[in-house]
Amino acid sequence: MKEQSNIPVSKVERATRFVTTGAKIGGNYIKHYAKKVMDPELTKDALHEDNAADIYQTLSELKGSALKVAQMLSQDKNMLPQAYVDKFQLAQYSAPPLSFPLVVKTFKQYFNATPESIFDSFSTSALHAASIGQVHRATIGDKVFAVKIQYPGVADAVSSDLKMVRPFAVRLLNMNNEDLDMYMEEVETKLLEETDYELELRRGKFIAEACSIISGLVFPKYYPEYSSKRILTMDWLEGLHIKEFMATQPAPEICNRVGQLLWDFYDYQIHVLKEVHADPHPGNFLIQADGTLGVIDFGCVKQIPEDFYQVYFKLVQKDTIMDKEKLMQTFEALDFFDQRDTPRQREIFFDLFYQMTGILGRPFYTDTFDFGDEGYFNEIYTFGESINSIKEIKNAKQARGSRHGIYINRTYFGLYSILHQLKAVVKTKSFGTKVTL
Repeated sequence: MKEQSNIPVSKVERATRFVTTGAKIGGNYIKHYAKKVMDPELTKDALHEDNAADIYQTLSELKGSALKVAQMLSQDKNMLPQAYVDKFQLAQYSAPPLSFPLVVKTFKQYFNATPESIFDSFSTSALHAASIGQVHRATIGDKVFAVKIQYPGVADAVSSDLKMVRPFAVRLLNMNNEDLDMYMEEVETKLLEETDYELELRRGKFIAEACSIISGLVFPKYYPEYSSKRILTMDWLEGLHIKEFMATQPAPEICNRVGQLLWDFYDYQIHVLKEVHADPHPGNFLIQADGTLGVIDFGCVKQIPEDFYQVYFKLVQKDTIMDKEKLMQTFEALDFFDQRDTPRQREIFFDLFYQMTGILGRPFYTDTFDFGDEGYFNEIYTFGESINSIKEIKNAKQARGSRHGIYINRTYFGLYSILHQLKAVVKTKSFGTKVTL
């Protein structure tokens, strides 16, 4: 993959790239509608592919928060056309890397030394490159390290980048600017935290130590002496990402074991620690040769407020689902309704959230659940598509749900998706059943 020798860091440079990309997209639409005059049956598939390619090229060059948001959106198949999903998923671990001179410059800034003078060996090319940083392999003696280096200017550009992607968010989420503020603030806070590698080191150590009671999980050790606010050094973990692992055609019982480890890992964090690794995409997990599961990247961690926790997890209790009055109170407490709703909208949204809760909460209603069930996931995707066809919902541009739900919902959606890739059957009654709600 071609390396980048520089990243636009000033607001003007980055804004210019966004404007240029907008012009390209406008040109793509003009070409599409010109062709459609000649062929009225022409679909938007080619248009989506052209737009997705242009947008991804720009975001991958800019890196940072805009690319991270694109990656987040790609995890929801109902949010974007498939062409965008396919392109934006590349941001998880295969974005274009930075050239080595920029890596050396970052080391000199934070350690006043080159990587070669600190380590016995240091790969000049990145082995993995994502939205906020890239990873190099290094050694000291027999010890092998993963060294994550943040792209220059990423932290300083978070706020300005989000302002530039805001118009796209308004259109995609069908939400007014005032209500969008609450969610953008939550996303901005998390993205700023992800650029603080000293915070990631502390959180990674805490969660790794706390989750050590779960046999079969493996976490890297962190090395503060080789780390800084923009450089993070940890043990190098060997293993296969989910897609690579599944390509080996593993036995179902091995997939079930890995899936159970994932479920227990998240269940323990959410119900016991009330602090969770909130970025469950396939690039953050490594399945090792002995069947253990390596967990990396604790940049995005969501701390769950107790009052939100107590209300949110009532939705996975059968007695709540079966009691309309109790369910209505729970929806109210989670800000699913808005004071501007008409009685008709309120009725529609209640039915909508009732159906959504019943579908997404289904794994919690039984002792075991088969995440390989294609029918279940088709039901989720069909339900998501049907929402967009409801006129009252399209016209209601109010915010729905607590800001704390953004990353908790994202966590569960990502977890479900990985378990589906594994075709895993897991026992869902573990740590969560020990908590009284």
